[in-house]
Amino acid sequence: MVDPSTNVGMSVNSIKSIWGPASTQPAAGFDSMGTPKIGGSNERKTQFANAIKSYLSEVDDLQQSSDMSIKDLLSGKSEDIASVAAAAAKADASFRLLVGVRNKLIEAYKQTMNMPL
Repeated sequence: MVDPSTNVGMSVNSIKSIWGPASTQPAAGFDSMGTPKIGGSNERKTQFANAIKSYLSEVDDLQQSSDMSIKDLLSGKSEDIASVAAAAAKADASFRLLVGVRNKLIEAYKQTMNMPL
């Protein structure tokens, strides 16, 4: 009869010799048991937060630019209605996109929270 402990040891050793020592390290984003880490890395969180802040700042700048062009038109400093309409349309489109992304993020968060454990 074959001793199961020697077969297991031999198969593990043969796998280690084939794949080398680097394969014994867990992959990025996984713990030592091979399960995904919850929460992600701080670098990813920072990158995501910076991307959101950057886009919010850009939308705010477009809104302020649109407001200024409307005020200039109303005060008589500018007579170019086409550029005012274009600035307002651009600000409106970026704001609608921002609201859409926000809604999708909230929906994804709610779905994640409702997942059974």
